[in-house]
Amino acid sequence: MLEQELKFSVPATFRKAVAAQFAAPPSSERVHLRAQYFDTPDRQLARRRAAIRLRLEGRKWVQTFKMAGADAMSRVELNHPCPARRLDLSVYAGTPAESVLAGLDAELGVRYETDVWRSAKVVRTRAGAVEVAYDVGVIRAGGLELPVCELEFELASGRPPALFTVAGRWLARHGLVLDLRSKAERGDGLANAAARIEAAALDQRPAVREAEIARFWAPRLAERVELAAHATPSEALAAMTAECIEQIARNASPLAAAEAPSGVRLGGPEHVHQLRVGMRRLRSAWRLFEGAAELPPQPLQEAARKHFANFGRVRDQDVMSGGVLPALLEAGMPPLQLDPPTGVDAGELAAATDFQAWLLALLAWNVGVREQPAASEPSVVRSGLAMPATPAFTQEDAVPAKLTNVVTPRLRKWHTRLVREGRHFGRLDDERRHALRKLAKRLRYGLVLSGSLYRDERIRRYRKKLSALQDILGEINDLVVARGHYAALTDAHGQAWFALGWIAARMRELEAQAEAAFVDLAAVRKPWK
Repeated sequence: MLEQELKFSVPATFRKAVAAQFAAPPSSERVHLRAQYFDTPDRQLARRRAAIRLRLEGRKWVQTFKMAGADAMSRVELNHPCPARRLDLSVYAGTPAESVLAGLDAELGVRYETDVWRSAKVVRTRAGAVEVAYDVGVIRAGGLELPVCELEFELASGRPPALFTVAGRWLARHGLVLDLRSKAERGDGLANAAARIEAAALDQRPAVREAEIARFWAPRLAERVELAAHATPSEALAAMTAECIEQIARNASPLAAAEAPSGVRLGGPEHVHQLRVGMRRLRSAWRLFEGAAELPPQPLQEAARKHFANFGRVRDQDVMSGGVLPALLEAGMPPLQLDPPTGVDAGELAAATDFQAWLLALLAWNVGVREQPAASEPSVVRSGLAMPATPAFTQEDAVPAKLTNVVTPRLRKWHTRLVREGRHFGRLDDERRHALRKLAKRLRYGLVLSGSLYRDERIRRYRKKLSALQDILGEINDLVVARGHYAALTDAHGQAWFALGWIAARMRELEAQAEAAFVDLAAVRKPWK
């Protein structure tokens, strides 16, 4: 059967209120669920995005096979009673699991375990019924434990809009944080960490343990999107959007730190950077297919710009403290005695209800939930991001075209404009330079997202030149931000004049490098030729 569900972490400050929801009429009985997850020693199931478990549900053992579905909310799930309390792979004959299990060339064994208490209830809407389950417990692997406190929303009957309506209502009420990682994915990561710690020498284990914790919560980088040459623009945009949602949500979750013990920060500046990369890629994809595919409604696009700008202020703070300031001190600037910064907190932004609601609404749009909720139902989000009843664009409105015939002209146009204006970079003001930097990013991310349509070796050569240009433009942008910061300090702090002089000298060096980089980019062979 196809399971459609959404999963959210519950922040510590809302757990008491969430538990009270299940104690109120109609109250639900708590069920103790203990499960063992199996895989081969070299993780052949995990690498196929599949999992198999034995779970004690009350007094009954159930064997379950799960496999990733077509989108972030869908999974193939096959359940069978298991009175013998051991795996019986014969039950999968003739099912989607058969081909996956037939390809294994090593024996299955227990890799990790889960131990949770579940409370569940069914919530009904006009579109269908949704089972809401509250899981509290741990995932164990070796000597490691990971706490679990999450809400799962599973479509019991009806249509997917019911799932997003109920999840949106609970998100708004309880500050939930979207988490795209299944228990199996987290358990697999925990088992990997436990194995590497166990394999280390005794005197090295504390350092290895610390490294494994960092690896477990590492920033999620951009991944390649595989596009079929015959895919429609709408299909290509959906694939790109799904990848961008993964990158954004998987970096936002550690920043929000809903699963972390009190006072522990799981995310850092690189999570902020990668989250913004995901949002920049998303917006680049929209520009790439503007006019050729249906784009998200304007409220979703405007919210994307707002959240991108909010996280941009966090990045500016990180640049000042972690980039420009150390360079100035190394160059000889006397230290400035300033009050501690009181800027924007990335964790608060990532955990904010309006940001999480935007993510949920974007996911709903991308899986095809685009209808207006009934008047009596709360919107998927609270900030006016309900899906319009009539889409502004349908695929039937478009002239059928080969995907490269849609993508290539736009990439070529962006490239031509970039190198034409870049020839005069030294004479441009800060605003024009910033616009060129954004165009370079749009070109890069548009090319990377559609990279499977072109030859890899040509893309690598072009990206190398484009990345070199971006690095220069990025440093110039950072120095512009720093210049404004130190200019405001000159009256009270004479040392700020040192910073302004150093910044001016460095800017002159970078301007010359930028113009040369624009020439190099103009000369390199284009991937689409």
